[in-house]
Amino acid sequence: MKKLYLVLLLLLFSICSFAQSRYISVTTKKIVYARDGGACRCCGSSLNLEYDHITPFSCGGGNDVSNIQLLCQKCNRSKSNSCTCKIHNRIVGVNCCDRSVSRNRSSASTSRKSTSTSSQCTGTTKKGARCRNRTSSTNGRCYLH
Repeated sequence: MKKLYLVLLLLLFSICSFAQSRYISVTTKKIVYARDGGACRCCGSSLNLEYDHITPFSCGGGNDVSNIQLLCQKCNRSKSNSCTCKIHNRIVGVNCCDRSVSRNRSSASTSRKSTSTSSQCTGTTKKGARCRNRTSSTNGRCYLH
């Protein structure tokens, strides 16, 4: 009986671990590639393409087709955990701090002004690293901590 509980516990744990994975399925990749025309959504390059989360994975963004886009390596690296490609100064994602989609440059500058009072979360991740989220709460921690 204990073995059965152990097996069920391990099965449940493995399902939960897989659900929180950054893994993007082959089907999702094919759909996104066709939708984006095989080019970077920021600069239009077709070299060194990567699959990027529109809402960052660290902010709870999923791996479904509506949250994945194609970006070239330069644009993806400059975007990092933000919503702006710093090379081309274009909005290519969702602002992780206030969870709003910025559509134009004026709203991007407004978003930057509103987040200037926020600070980096003082919490730590499961791996022991410092949390990269920003927060404006009085306790200094983001919604995950």
